[in-house]
Amino acid sequence: MQHSKKKIFSDITKLTEFIRAIQNLGKKVVFTNGCFDIIHVGHVTYLEEAKNEGDFLVVGINTDSSVRKLKGPNRPINHENARLQVMAALESVDAVILFEEDTPLSLISAIKPDVLVKGGDYPVTEIVGADFVLSNGGIVKTLSLIPNFSTTNIEQKLKNQH
Repeated sequence: MQHSKKKIFSDITKLTEFIRAIQNLGKKVVFTNGCFDIIHVGHVTYLEEAKNEGDFLVVGINTDSSVRKLKGPNRPINHENARLQVMAALESVDAVILFEEDTPLSLISAIKPDVLVKGGDYPVTEIVGADFVLSNGGIVKTLSLIPNFSTTNIEQKLKNQH
């Protein structure tokens, strides 16, 4: 098993070189992305399903400033380095990298995954990078979500308890 710190990439060039080597061996690379602010059973199940779509799972994680733009000034709850470390510790995840942009399109374009996955709350037509992946012969899939598990729901429960 790969040590979790070795799963964290700070350089897109090193990650893409690593991915090309994997793809040249005939392995299928899967990509997904998100904030992954508070990891819960929904995330873990989703990432396990994502990994089952190929051989090597890459997860793009929004930076703190990107999360604030998407989720508001009170997020993220966990700092980006903590979110990277937790994600890298999951057995189903093979590589993690931060992205600053509003969308992971430049990351997807660089990685050129064989499979792009998102949660079932996104129709394929709204998945960022879907057109790119499909035009390069890849597959785009939505995966099922476990109902009532989201960071927003957890955050709301905590607020209601105080």
